[in-house]
Amino acid sequence: MNLSNSIGIVSAKRAQFDTPLTFRSGAVLPRYELVYETYGKLNADKSNAILICHALSGHHHVAGYYADKPENIGWWDNMVGPGKPVNTDNFFVICLNNLGGCHGSTGPSSIDPETAKPYGANFPVITVDDWVQSQARLADLLGIQQFAAIMGGSLGGMQALQWSLTFPERVRHVLAIAAAPHLTAQNIAFNDVARSAILTDPDFHSGNYYQHGVVPTRGLRLARMLGHITYLSDDAMADKFGRELRNGQYNYSYGIEFEIESYLRYQGDKFAAYFDANTYLLMTKALDYFNPAHDFDGNLNKAFASAKADFLVISFTTDWRFSPQRSREIVRPLLHNHRNVSYAEIVSTHGHDSFLMEQPHYFDVIRAYLDNVKQECNS
Repeated sequence: MNLSNSIGIVSAKRAQFDTPLTFRSGAVLPRYELVYETYGKLNADKSNAILICHALSGHHHVAGYYADKPENIGWWDNMVGPGKPVNTDNFFVICLNNLGGCHGSTGPSSIDPETAKPYGANFPVITVDDWVQSQARLADLLGIQQFAAIMGGSLGGMQALQWSLTFPERVRHVLAIAAAPHLTAQNIAFNDVARSAILTDPDFHSGNYYQHGVVPTRGLRLARMLGHITYLSDDAMADKFGRELRNGQYNYSYGIEFEIESYLRYQGDKFAAYFDANTYLLMTKALDYFNPAHDFDGNLNKAFASAKADFLVISFTTDWRFSPQRSREIVRPLLHNHRNVSYAEIVSTHGHDSFLMEQPHYFDVIRAYLDNVKQECNS
């Protein structure tokens, strides 16, 4: 394990909020906690902060590693750190585990102080805008009135876009990577099938499985297997697995015969061992609901009229879940509203997961863009 160019040992922080948060649905969370990590140093006028928003199964641990678990390296460690594209020598970087998560922030598995039991199914259905509201409160706590940049991939990119609409004065640059202005019907369908696998698991118990001492492992495993298929490209799967048989011959059974089957089962089992099923339901619903144009009769030009940030939009050629066409759907209304927009379509074989991969062209684009942002912070 090469840790020589990592940011090094990091630790998580916890913030308590006692002011009620009203969700888009009308539900109210009286109090909550957010777990987050920071990297780098905030400058004197607090103008060099970057917020990274995580994707569906992500969390606050973006970079570095923990002293007691050096193998637990941040999920975007290749992107964030000294001398890396998001250079912590220049920027103060923040990432939090979103509300509803299962990595420390208040979520369905947290204890509801009103009942002394886990929230379970009583945790409110959440939207991207609700996350942005809670993230803004954390920024207030840290004394950050305006972010130099907000960035993320996939669902993280959607949060970055929402920031530019909910708090247009509080973000100077938005980096939306492998994102979309809303989900297609096909993507909503994938999410519905994944949720159905969880909801119909006999161990789900209407979301209150904690009290039964069980976990809807089968449903969560199937949901992850389905999702994982959509994160990879056909070329990547062909190159890595092809039609390889585990034992070199057909068994004429319904067991695991192909290497791709073995891989998907492994990914499903691993995910089900650490992720919360209720959180998965919440995250996929937040994806489904994201649609800035909803309140503007479906008109994205009107939806983005309030944005004041500059934008970098990045897509990947083999990403069929959020294809380059979907990124261009973001670019067009921004140009219509005379925003400064840079767009890059990166050639990649990794599908939707490309935003997590270290690729020279992709990293060079991020580095060059943020180098210009750094100059603003120093001017």
